[in-house]
Amino acid sequence: MLDWFQRLMPREDKFFELFKQHAAVIVAGADALRKLLETGDQTGEYCKQVFARENEADEITRQVLVAVRRTFITPFDRSDIQALINSMDDSIDQMNKTAKTITLFEVKSFEPHMREMADVIMRAAELTIEAMPLLSHLRQNASRLNAIAEEITKVEEESDQIYDRGIKALFLASREAKDPMGYIVGAEIYDHLEKVVDRFEDVANHVSGIVIENL
Repeated sequence: MLDWFQRLMPREDKFFELFKQHAAVIVAGADALRKLLETGDQTGEYCKQVFARENEADEITRQVLVAVRRTFITPFDRSDIQALINSMDDSIDQMNKTAKTITLFEVKSFEPHMREMADVIMRAAELTIEAMPLLSHLRQNASRLNAIAEEITKVEEESDQIYDRGIKALFLASREAKDPMGYIVGAEIYDHLEKVVDRFEDVANHVSGIVIENL
């Protein structure tokens, strides 16, 4: 009876616009992070850009969570909306933590594998922004949404491999240079980069769950 009643009620679609806005901020954050890891003389400027994008994302997340509480009919389950926007926000939070670590330890040069991981993060962000508009018509876009989720999972697996190679190379270089602090700092940056991609996989899992529950 409740499902029938909900189908008759007008649906609140502002969530889809907020999802798209948040995804656009994620892409901008990923782009700033990639540029940060490509350069050594402008790290401060690109760190500031990452910090700014994280603040923008927090505000959009706040708007979504407020709207969930105030909206009578949501496009899909409230808990799914909350889980999706929180996982998206977690991804840029980890970008922010990466930039904070770089700022804290005044890192000016970055390993090739770190730059590879930044490219992977950019791909995951681009897949995420592609997925968000498709959520407004789940049935028509189910196939593509599932494909995007699978692609993000493959990206995460690629990231794992790059991470392993990067940590190994960092260990060998630090041992050769007798620079344990260099290893500790580098390993922390790798850890944050890997967690960024992990959070994108969480986004993919939530998207898949929403598709399954609403078909």
